[in-house]
Amino acid sequence: MNLIKVALAGDALGDYIFGLDPTLLVDSAITMLSMFVLFLLLSYLLFNPARDLLQKRQNGIQEQMEKAEQDRNDAERFKAEYDAKLKNVAKEADEILAETRRKALKKESDIVNEAKEEAARVLDRANREVELEKNKVKDEVKQEMISVAAVMAGKIVAASLDENKQSQLIADTLEEMGDETWLS
Repeated sequence: MNLIKVALAGDALGDYIFGLDPTLLVDSAITMLSMFVLFLLLSYLLFNPARDLLQKRQNGIQEQMEKAEQDRNDAERFKAEYDAKLKNVAKEADEILAETRRKALKKESDIVNEAKEEAARVLDRANREVELEKNKVKDEVKQEMISVAAVMAGKIVAASLDENKQSQLIADTLEEMGDETWLS
């Protein structure tokens, strides 16, 4: 019986192209359709999240690159500002040093002027003291002369000289001392 079925099946297969029966074709079409639906379902469930993940990662990388570029630009700008400030600092330091030198020179000239004024005051005071001392010495010399004249007068009186002779002796003594003694 099996042989009969095979023989009958052989006759039945001969009528179809390549031995494909309609059931096999329908099953194959259903399988392909189910695979396509499965592909769409998996695509929706797996591929789209994977694509979204990759897109998010790509966007994140792009944002990081843009931020890095912005940071680099900011760093270059800050470096330029720093260099400018550094140059200004050098200029400011030079200006401060120049100002300090000017102040020091002014202070030096003020100190020198004050010292000159003080020296002039000391010299003036010394000259006044010398003048006072000179006057004092003159007064002492006058007093000494008066005492000498008194001693002389005492001697003259003691020698019993007459008045003319005493006057002559005083005048001679004064002439010998001269005006220079009184003026010096």
